[in-house]
Amino acid sequence: MATTKKPIPARREREALCDLFLEVGPDAPTLCGAWTTRDLAAHLVMRERRPDGAAGIGIGKLAAYGEKVQNSIAATEWSELVRQVRTGPPMWSPTRIAAIDALANTVEFYVHHEDVRRAGDDWTARELDDDLKTALVRVASRMARPLTRSSRVGVVLEPTDGGSVPSTPIIANKSMPSVTVRGPIGELVLFVYGRQNKVDVELLGNDDDVAAVVAASFGI
Repeated sequence: MATTKKPIPARREREALCDLFLEVGPDAPTLCGAWTTRDLAAHLVMRERRPDGAAGIGIGKLAAYGEKVQNSIAATEWSELVRQVRTGPPMWSPTRIAAIDALANTVEFYVHHEDVRRAGDDWTARELDDDLKTALVRVASRMARPLTRSSRVGVVLEPTDGGSVPSTPIIANKSMPSVTVRGPIGELVLFVYGRQNKVDVELLGNDDDVAAVVAASFGI
């Protein structure tokens, strides 16, 4: 009997986020500043379907135009907007290829899924599948340094998952003195992506250094 192939983590996180969008509605808060779920959904659609507007995400001179495009997308009827997020990029997009989708979208949808899950006070960290953990280890190893470069205090990530996740510390920022951030890999990724106040981790270090790391502006 044929077995159904399990979707890759990027696709599972996309589906879970879209399900949550429909559950909480378009006006729910997120961890993305003042953005509501409608704003976040519009951002995701623009990122995949409107490269002209998406250029404003990383290029300051185009930010105003990008915001205009995003606002126009946000005016879409809610269920249709969520459908566009769920459907993903158009056929011409290279992220239709599974390997590129995994590279471009695993962290994007994992972090934004948690941005909606954790926007209120009543949240708990969830247990992640092993393949998602493995993908997040790769991301943390590659991206932790640029994500935390603004910190005047060093940052060392120490995964506690065990099993398929190596316990080898990840040096995110080499500055001294340093703070060790200990916790599951999913929580560590959220930490270096700037969600320091909404993660379940243990922080080891001098109180002032810990405070500096928690208050630092991490992320892209």
